[in-house]
Amino acid sequence: MTQTQTTTNWQLKGTVLIACNCDYGCPCNFNALPTRGDCEGAWTWHIEQGQVGDVRLDGLNFAAAADWPAAIHQGNGEATILVDERADERQREAILTLLSGKAGGPWAIIGATLSKVHGPHFVPFDLKLDKERTTLRAGNALTLEMEPIRNPKSGAEVHPGAILPEGFIFKQGQFAASKVFCVDDGVSYDHSGKYAAFAPFEYKGP
Repeated sequence: MTQTQTTTNWQLKGTVLIACNCDYGCPCNFNALPTRGDCEGAWTWHIEQGQVGDVRLDGLNFAAAADWPAAIHQGNGEATILVDERADERQREAILTLLSGKAGGPWAIIGATLSKVHGPHFVPFDLKLDKERTTLRAGNALTLEMEPIRNPKSGAEVHPGAILPEGFIFKQGQFAASKVFCVDDGVSYDHSGKYAAFAPFEYKGP
């Protein structure tokens, strides 16, 4: 990647979807260790409006699904990168510039914890944004179906969330449950019935 490419002005806003193997809420949001000691989870970014330099990225999606043997910040993670197959050559280059972490943003933080990366794989994204009932399928690699968290006694829906002023993925998000959450491409796991979340995001750089 050239110096010109890595210092290009960029900005994105849209919705980020999150799911992992932690209990509802995910302790990592609060600088605590993951529920079971390790972290297996994925982020998917849906770009409503965005560009890298003069390359528009409106409507495109990309995802990173990863597996860390301990907490994320302890490193040695392995990840798979998935990019919307509708992206043309310039859009793919722009997205991969972001995902490389060389342009800053949350991917610089995440990327520093990874020791092995698979892909990028260019796959179709079937995404239906519907708050706690959002569904996502990225090729055969990633499936996420959200549902509301329910009171274990009454079955009533509950709608928790979090405000994270220092959050680097999102600042304010809503929590859900993963009715289905499966990854099978480079990294592989099934954590259906665990933590999920959706939130607006807005990033820019450098």
